[in-house]
Amino acid sequence: MTPPPSRPQAGAAPAAPSSPLMQVLMSQRPLYMRATWYSFVTGMLFLLPQWYMFEIYGRVLDSRNHMTLAMLVVMVLGIYVVMELIELVRARVLARAANAVDEQLRGRVFDIAFDAGLRRVPGGSAQIFSDLRAVREFISSPAVTAVVDLPAALVYVLLLGIVSPWLGIIAFGGMLLQALIAYSTERRTMPLLTEAGKISIGAQAFATSALRNAQVIESMGMLGAVRKRWLARHSAFLARQSDASDYAGTNATAAKLLQMMQGSVLLGAACWVMLNFGLVGGGGMVIVASILGGRALQPLAQLVTHWRLVVNVRDAYKRLNILMAAHAPAPRGMPLPKPTGLLTAEAVVAGAPGSPAAILRGVSFALRPGEMVVVVGPSGAGKTTLARVLVGIWPTMGGRVRLDGADVFNWHKDELGPHVGYMPQTGELFDGTVAENIARFGDVDPEKVRAAAELVGLHTTIDQLPQGYDTRIGEEGAVLSGGQRQRVALARAVYGDPALLVLDEPNANLDEAGDADLLRALQQLKARGATIAVISHRTAVLPAADKLLVLNEGTVAAFGPRDEVLAALKKANEAAQQGVAAAAARPPAARLQTPLLGGKA
Repeated sequence: MTPPPSRPQAGAAPAAPSSPLMQVLMSQRPLYMRATWYSFVTGMLFLLPQWYMFEIYGRVLDSRNHMTLAMLVVMVLGIYVVMELIELVRARVLARAANAVDEQLRGRVFDIAFDAGLRRVPGGSAQIFSDLRAVREFISSPAVTAVVDLPAALVYVLLLGIVSPWLGIIAFGGMLLQALIAYSTERRTMPLLTEAGKISIGAQAFATSALRNAQVIESMGMLGAVRKRWLARHSAFLARQSDASDYAGTNATAAKLLQMMQGSVLLGAACWVMLNFGLVGGGGMVIVASILGGRALQPLAQLVTHWRLVVNVRDAYKRLNILMAAHAPAPRGMPLPKPTGLLTAEAVVAGAPGSPAAILRGVSFALRPGEMVVVVGPSGAGKTTLARVLVGIWPTMGGRVRLDGADVFNWHKDELGPHVGYMPQTGELFDGTVAENIARFGDVDPEKVRAAAELVGLHTTIDQLPQGYDTRIGEEGAVLSGGQRQRVALARAVYGDPALLVLDEPNANLDEAGDADLLRALQQLKARGATIAVISHRTAVLPAADKLLVLNEGTVAAFGPRDEVLAALKKANEAAQQGVAAAAARPPAARLQTPLLGGKA
């Protein structure tokens, strides 16, 4: 009869759930146990050469039998070969475990790094790859090898205790001293290495930013100041690391010295015990005790020597764990049908991720399929923030942006993405061919790629490139001009006839011919039923607009049909000009009393 499940006692703390990273690491427990078992077998085989020494000094020298000597030599050589083969297999098992952990984590780590960069998480988008490499390399490192060698070392101490309690006590005391050295290394080096790691990450991020903006730095003579700031951070990193290395090196030397002294101490102690009390196994155990004593301390000495690896991987583990916990995979909801393009913004309040300040405050409007709105307003009004919110890459603090009634932020981007075209201000092209960039690095459909290029007036330009659509454009489209990069980004946005198109300053680098091509493309996309939002400071796109949205300080100053809003803006502008003219016509004394200058009306 099955007993009923036991209930937790009142006041008992629930078991802490295993961290997501620990679950992945522990999934390879069978391989870790196999490596430990191989280490234990190798450690036990190490005892056979000691028995070989007994036989040489005892049986062979007494009997002078050459055949016995030959057989013993062959046997011990075979044992050494077997030990090295087991060591090789153990290394491959640990490498297999490391690769298995990497295989489970690398896809998720890339997604987390991408999401961290999207949400502007400090240090999350670049350092995570180094942290994954640190965890992977640690699994097969000498530090882990030293840990799995510890069970065999404890057996050596136990055997010495059987030979003589005094020898066991001395060997165990040596292990305690090694453990104290390791603890001291941890206490002194961990804060220094952790701080050095943080400074190094900051210095690397600063250098990466400087290299990315090399043209600005060179053109305005900023190199000396930028170099000075990077050198200051790098010097601080080297200072912390040097202090930690000095102390860790001193402790490693002490651990190695203790290991060497242990053999001599046990040799003398075994000799003293032999002279006074006798030893189990006879006089040959004097030498064996010396060898086993030094071997028992080897794992701990090796661990102290490679303690920096332990500290580095612990910091990497913490950072990885925090990011994995903060970026849990979002559950995929029920697949939604292809959107028709009904776009609604419902009292949207939004700002940059990680910042409590709201950039948009209560923005509401709606667009039907086939309608186009042009968003205008002064710099800092929130236009780019609105574009990011409309395509669902930035979350809202309040309100919702819906496409066909579904929240665009929660809509899984693998499903929504093919139906959305987005063009940021910078263009953001990638190293690859022209066709790959237009096709969004998916399966290249030559007909769709050509159709997108022809729609934005880019086909003739591409044909003039060295390899046409197969021309590699370099990182960030370096081989293209500013206008060409903008057109490629526009072709990528319209690829596949998306239902929703959001363009942020699509004509910033276009000439008059480019403006005409853009206007024609927008009119064709509207005719196909696409819903379009264009952010622009130029009037070239206005003929295609159905509605106009005016933003001012994050709020909607005006929204409605294009001609009505333009008329209202013109009327307000004329009234403002008349007010300025009337104020200018007043006498100076009366002008000083205007509310605009802070006086009394």
